Amino acid sequence: MNILVFLVPAALILGLLGLAGFLWSLRSGQYDDLEGAAERILFDDDDDKPDEKKNRD
Repeated sequence: MNILVFLVPAALILGLLGLAGFLWSLRSGQYDDLEGAAERILFDDDDDKPDEKKNRD
């Protein structure tokens, strides 16, 4: 029963830290562009890759 004296405040502190982290991420704009990352994977970025033929010579 004495362990509850430590576990309850620890749970409350961890919960408040999680809530503070979530609110910080909301305010800093982490959730503004939800579709951008999902659509970005569909496009090829061939310009960024080096040409394989040039490396073989």
